[in-house]
Amino acid sequence: MVISRLHVDKIEKNLSLIQDSLLELKGLSKMSEEEFLSDRRNAAASESFLRRSLEAIFDIGRHILAKGYGFKEIEYKKIAIELGERGVIDKEYARTLLKMAGYRNRMVHLYNEITSKEIYGILTKHLLDIERFISKIVIFIEDYRKGLDKRD
Repeated sequence: MVISRLHVDKIEKNLSLIQDSLLELKGLSKMSEEEFLSDRRNAAASESFLRRSLEAIFDIGRHILAKGYGFKEIEYKKIAIELGERGVIDKEYARTLLKMAGYRNRMVHLYNEITSKEIYGILTKHLLDIERFISKIVIFIEDYRKGLDKRD
């Protein structure tokens, strides 16, 4: 069900932002933990790139749900659930996205509790979760475009 056309260029712009941030995060993840923690700017930069990535992920999700399914206002955790329910992403990955939404909320509202060591752990163990989102949305866009071609 398509309520109105997606702004694929907007989605792709956000995907590009995520990819750029991911490139920076991967570079920072190559440091040893000792090296990473020795300069607090590493964690600050990582946190910024991570937060931007998460914001862009949920902006993409919100746009898809608003334009494709008629959602008006929707919070981050609900975006994760609904993307899984609507088949934009699989339900298994929706659970991962739900955790990412929770972490984004923590970064924004409980920022004083985020530690440099915690950020380093995310860099070394969870960047694939972001890559997975990119892959799933690229496939979604390809399928969306094929559907438009069939109607035109």
